[in-house]
Amino acid sequence: MEKEEILKRAKDYIAAEKDERFRKEVEELIAKEDYKELEDRFYQTLEFGTGGLRGIMGGGTNRMNTLEINMATQGLANYVLKAFPDKAKDGTLSAVVAYDSRLNSDVFAEATALIFAANGIKAYLFSGLRPTPELSFAIRELKAQTGVVVTASHNPRMYNGYKAYWDNGAQVIEPHDVGIIEEVNKVTEVKSMSKDEALKSGKLVMIDKEIDEKFWAMCKAQLFRPDLIKEKAKDVRIVYTPLHGTGAMHVEKVLGDLGLNIITVPEQREPDGNFPTVEKPNPEEKPALTLAVELAKKEKADGVMATDPDSDRFGTAFPDKDGNFVLLSGNQMGALLMDYVLRSRTELGKMPKNPGCVRSIVTSPFGDYICKKYGVTMFDCLTGFKWIAAKEEEFEKAGTHEYVFGLEESYGYKIEREVMDKDGVSAAAMCAEMILYWRSKGKSLLEHLDDMYKEYGYFEDRAISQNFPGAQGGQTMKAMMANMRSNPPATLGGQKVVKVRDLMCDPDLPKSNVLQFYLESGTIVSARPSGTEPKIKFYINSMVPAGDGSDAWFADAKKNAGALCDGITADIQKIIDAASK
Repeated sequence: MEKEEILKRAKDYIAAEKDERFRKEVEELIAKEDYKELEDRFYQTLEFGTGGLRGIMGGGTNRMNTLEINMATQGLANYVLKAFPDKAKDGTLSAVVAYDSRLNSDVFAEATALIFAANGIKAYLFSGLRPTPELSFAIRELKAQTGVVVTASHNPRMYNGYKAYWDNGAQVIEPHDVGIIEEVNKVTEVKSMSKDEALKSGKLVMIDKEIDEKFWAMCKAQLFRPDLIKEKAKDVRIVYTPLHGTGAMHVEKVLGDLGLNIITVPEQREPDGNFPTVEKPNPEEKPALTLAVELAKKEKADGVMATDPDSDRFGTAFPDKDGNFVLLSGNQMGALLMDYVLRSRTELGKMPKNPGCVRSIVTSPFGDYICKKYGVTMFDCLTGFKWIAAKEEEFEKAGTHEYVFGLEESYGYKIEREVMDKDGVSAAAMCAEMILYWRSKGKSLLEHLDDMYKEYGYFEDRAISQNFPGAQGGQTMKAMMANMRSNPPATLGGQKVVKVRDLMCDPDLPKSNVLQFYLESGTIVSARPSGTEPKIKFYINSMVPAGDGSDAWFADAKKNAGALCDGITADIQKIIDAASK
């Protein structure tokens, strides 16, 4: 990008940004003539991706700041006014706004609520930080037309984000996401009003315990065996970490009400957007659980549970026979939860006539085999929990199936129907009950997982991420995907690629920039640029078919799956290295 264009965009931003902190950052960059940094901040405008609007906080159109929040909210408000003309005319439109523990989240959330209010849309704003699943729940509970949660989920501390939701309680998908962007791009003026004025007029309503209590009750209502919990709860000790996020208030309350012994990691209990004890507040990553595992060993706990800052993701670790804690992947915990939900519905006579489960296309097919055993239909969808919610809504409208469980490999699970997004709080409650159930059968969760492998086949999954920041990074990823489309690999890990699935032209799913390579063993390798971060991800979902179920078969299956994943990883790294040159 030419310097003149960079400077023009920067000066336009300075003129429009009312937040002095962000405006000053850009002014200082211009004074220092730091055109490399300025280009990164202005070469594009943040757009809605799989998780909405997300980026590094700072001044610039390619950053999360007050101006971008204001423009996005005004565009969203304009779209809502057009989408619900009768309610707009009657003055009965409403929106719910929540936020997590990240820096600036409270500021961005209040600005969002006041813009809704100024546009004649009643804004329900949580009085303090709340989890993403509660925002989804509140939209449905309050019968609002839209909602926003300010969060960057599991991203590093410099990020923040803005997830937009629709009246069904799910994140916006087509055509709404495209329509909102069109409205955002047309915004020339942002309406707002003072907080005092909004409160006095009734256009801003603060909410808290009246929603909290219903949310807690809903989470507990999902459980199958309350009598077992009452009888056995005191036998189980759980170490929990909210990773400085929103989870402590809810997980401690729900699990505590069930009678479980919950020990929260003290250094990570209080909300803190600086995330001082972790580099990334992501329960998917082993370093984030270091303090929790150390405490669990000390306390001789039966398990570790973790939620990310907005409490929609749920991570776990459990002790093996030697007392060493094993971190379960999202695919493994998803398989365990699915097995428990379907098993419990079957045992208790609660399985609906046409049950359906949903997983994302990059999630292990492990669950497909579990579904087959219980006579449940498995559906796949694009990556992002909004697509799982969309499939559930499709079931309801068509009357073809009843939703019973949804999962994605990135530690997302949805047990309930009242929340249209992944929910780490209800997952924690169900996991606790599942621990008690298998303990009553004389097994640990790790032992039951091994039994499942022996029954269904062995599954091993890996994910490889490569960051490509800046304008050049985006071009590199585009070129990499284009090359894999025109010249797909003939083999991966020494196995033939027998089929290529291109989600840009797949008849069964919406267009998405994803490629999947099917190997002769049944292993699937997927390539997907992130919709919210400057990186590309490769997913390996390997499988070794079930054998005789012996310990010898199990050992060989693990060895063979690991070797295959190692070989595929090496081949993917060659693709990344070639594209990076």
